Amino acid sequence: MTGTTNALEITGLTVDLPTEAGGINRILHGVDLALRPGRIHGLAGESGSGKTMTGLAVLGLLPSGARPGGRIRLHDTDLLALSPRKLGELRGRAVSMVFQDPSTSLHPMLSIGHQLTDHLRHHLKLDRKAAKERAADLLGQVRIPNPDEALGRYPHQFSGGMRQRIAIAIALACEPQVLIADEPTTALDVTVQAGVLRLLRGLCDDLGLAVLLVTHDLGVMSAIADEVSVMRHGLVVETGPRGQVLTAPQHEYTRTLLNALPGAAAARARTTTDPAPDLRSAP
Repeated sequence: MTGTTNALEITGLTVDLPTEAGGINRILHGVDLALRPGRIHGLAGESGSGKTMTGLAVLGLLPSGARPGGRIRLHDTDLLALSPRKLGELRGRAVSMVFQDPSTSLHPMLSIGHQLTDHLRHHLKLDRKAAKERAADLLGQVRIPNPDEALGRYPHQFSGGMRQRIAIAIALACEPQVLIADEPTTALDVTVQAGVLRLLRGLCDDLGLAVLLVTHDLGVMSAIADEVSVMRHGLVVETGPRGQVLTAPQHEYTRTLLNALPGAAAARARTTTDPAPDLRSAP
């Protein structure tokens, strides 16, 4: 169900990183974003524009020595004002993240069941039996075949697309309100990519998640996002409903990104309308 109150508000977010020469390099220059429950907000831009850094700032996962400024409000809580311990309690519960490459976010030496149940027992204080039942339910939710059997298998025994679904299951384990997906389909082929996008769309609609989808691919945005923001040089240069941004862009940089799309993807972007289509029934 779509809400009218923002689940997450980013206001004037800056991030400074120290340089080897002892100076300061400002990576983000005052980012403003608002995420609503039940909506997917696409954050697009070329590599180095600050998209991933924005997502990491929300989770408190910035590089060592980074200094953030501004505000990141999760409902009534300013995440930037929290101690590391308090932020750690929220990370994985209220806000979760899915990374680009599941092979780096999943431990290769631990079974899927071990990784899921550890997460559940740590955050939700479930006993072993309840955690295992919840873990199997989560794998079913992200459409992993034979969930009970899958719990005993290891990451290398799954395809790339299945590993990404498992990473999404872990991110959703504690029922967060906000999910940040950082280039979640970049490492996947086109067919598998479409399946993961359908999954994200369905989970957003069914669970009322507020999703920040970070991607350089405006073609992906045209298939799934409700709202789109475009970043360049650490600043959001354009924000609006998907149809408006992709069919009538106001900023020259947005037009440049659209013009760089391959023919088929560009045609889809030019003809897209708001709201985003229901991808769950697609083949």
